[in-house]
Amino acid sequence: MSDKKSLNIYETVPQKGFFGHPKGLFTLFFTEFWERFSYYGMRAILIYYMYYQIKDGGLGIDQPTAASIMAVYGSLVYMSGILGGWIADRILGSSKTLVYGGIFIMFGHLVLAFPGGLTTLFLSMALIIIGTGLLKPNVSNVVGDMYSKEDNRRDAGFSIYYMGVNLGAFLAPLVVGTISNKYNFHVGFGIAAFGMLLGLIVYWATRKKNLGLAGTVVPNPLTKPEAKKAAVRFTAGAIVLVLVGALLSMFGLLTVKSFTMIVSILGLIIPAAYFIVMYRSKKTTADEKSRLIAYIPLFIAAIMFWAIQEQGSIILATYADQRTQLNLGGFKIEPAWFQSVNPLFIIVLAPVFASLWVKLGNRQPSTPKKFSYSLVFAGLSFLIMIIPAAVNGTSTLVSPLWLVLSFLLVVIGELLLSPVGLSTTTKLAPAAFSAQTLSLWFLTSASAQAINAQIVPLYNAKTEIAYFGIIGGLSIVLGIVLLFMAPKISKWMRGIL
Repeated sequence: MSDKKSLNIYETVPQKGFFGHPKGLFTLFFTEFWERFSYYGMRAILIYYMYYQIKDGGLGIDQPTAASIMAVYGSLVYMSGILGGWIADRILGSSKTLVYGGIFIMFGHLVLAFPGGLTTLFLSMALIIIGTGLLKPNVSNVVGDMYSKEDNRRDAGFSIYYMGVNLGAFLAPLVVGTISNKYNFHVGFGIAAFGMLLGLIVYWATRKKNLGLAGTVVPNPLTKPEAKKAAVRFTAGAIVLVLVGALLSMFGLLTVKSFTMIVSILGLIIPAAYFIVMYRSKKTTADEKSRLIAYIPLFIAAIMFWAIQEQGSIILATYADQRTQLNLGGFKIEPAWFQSVNPLFIIVLAPVFASLWVKLGNRQPSTPKKFSYSLVFAGLSFLIMIIPAAVNGTSTLVSPLWLVLSFLLVVIGELLLSPVGLSTTTKLAPAAFSAQTLSLWFLTSASAQAINAQIVPLYNAKTEIAYFGIIGGLSIVLGIVLLFMAPKISKWMRGIL
């Protein structure tokens, strides 16, 4: 999208009306609030649903396999954002694409509301993977459309938007976790479906008044020859996938382990391919190519960060269920409630960070430095989990405060990286690949969880200290390396802070 088109879109958006930000931030804040309520409500109980025994309402899957499925599922959810970004950039625009995504997500959660075993589980996951890929990158892209690239409110706006994400993520585990414990897992999944329905209603009711043209423009529309070629390639690709899947299944080669390995490989190949395509495109200018080079170390740093953060719903969720004292003075803590700790800290601290960036203005740390600091905090969040195991061993229950402290440290890192990364991506993105570059940002999480799919089965009581120590230490080392590279990266960014 040209700078002129971006300016035209910006001028159609009411610029005052939501905490001094564009009025459309209200629409996107509450749309994403309900979408995240839906997603995190489901995710808070999903691993327990998989590894709890059938007599307890679960599926009885062994714990390492359940952990791998969670990581693969998370990877595919974010990997599918590439498709959503391409559809928005080339066919529908971000606004229409995200609506279709919300519908897929709603039906995905609704499927899980009915008992059906593994078949129902995998069908639900497929629908949610497609839906989140269509919705997630495009909501963020519409947020970027509402600000000019020179607007100092931009990072703060993404931080406020990010707070809406985490309000939904905070309430969901409390509500869904409590209801699923009182009734059953399927009622909890039904509540998640209702949350997505509310998100769609909010968006549809307020988008015309608040968003102007934000998200409606197709920045790089397909020509008729390109559309025919894309249709042929998509159809051929779908047929090949079906045939390969059928053959692997016929010979007994399509197992959770083999599928996990395939996803792990794709998690590395897909982002590399996208960087190459965008860099070599004739539509990418010299300045944009330099900014793509700057984006690579930031991308790698984000993968390291999310590899730790995303284990909150896998390893730390299991830790909450099996290694944590859940009865305090006669009060029973549900293990799913710990999934609310991370977003609670973000709700409290996001306004602090948002006001800090506005106050500092051009004096705030550069983006590479923010990323390096985030890796140090993420590493510390794992290193502190060594202490209770080293002091009391791994066979005794530990205070829930250790988990709370771990979540606090990773949240500080998250606020230095995630909203800043979203904002920076919208600024570094080549104009012809704006929504797709947002999808590339979400691939940092996809790649991280693709790697996690190979790592999380290694966690157990015997490996606990080494597990937290090696991963946490690696994150800190990478953060220090990035800090030394920061001046060079800033130079490659060509004036983007």
